[in-house]
Amino acid sequence: MPASATLRDVIGLDNTLPRLATATLLMIDFQNTYRTGVMALDGVEPALAAGSRLLAAARSAGTPVVHVVNDGGEGTPYDIRAEIGAISPEVAPTGGEPVVVKGFPDAFHGTDLEQVLRDLGAGTDLVVAGFMTHMCVTFTAQGAFHRGYRPTVVAEATATRSLLAPDGSTVPAATLQTGSLTTIADLFGTVAPTVGHLVG
Repeated sequence: MPASATLRDVIGLDNTLPRLATATLLMIDFQNTYRTGVMALDGVEPALAAGSRLLAAARSAGTPVVHVVNDGGEGTPYDIRAEIGAISPEVAPTGGEPVVVKGFPDAFHGTDLEQVLRDLGAGTDLVVAGFMTHMCVTFTAQGAFHRGYRPTVVAEATATRSLLAPDGSTVPAATLQTGSLTTIADLFGTVAPTVGHLVG
């Protein structure tokens, strides 16, 4: 059976990838949480390296950057007061780049992210990268779409983990990764395979 048209195609949304230089970069949950222990992700190190390249390219282009972290509270893998919940040093904020703290998968929900974007003079194009693809990346892209932004997720700078399905089988991380990016590309935004697709 051939693949169906995306919802974006059906309703006539633009699928052109933005240029990083004219967008705003959202770095979602690049926390040590996902590099070790119970929340370690498949492919996290290559994704983090891609995130570092993306961040460097954004800074070089003068692109506004917003870092987002999830705060799960003391004693959790998301404790932003502890090393486990800190932003990984390879992509740590510099030069006064804003950091938005969230408590829900959608980085817009219950935070000042929209105000931060307004203060930065952000347009509609948002470039999104980070962890986890099936959770905070997907729901932040959805939240951006609902608020009139045009998000683009950089696939190589995202990662997720294998999960137990309701029927008791295991959904491999690679399958969940593909499904999540496909869900985003169906409606909420565009997907750039690599950093290189947005620069040059």
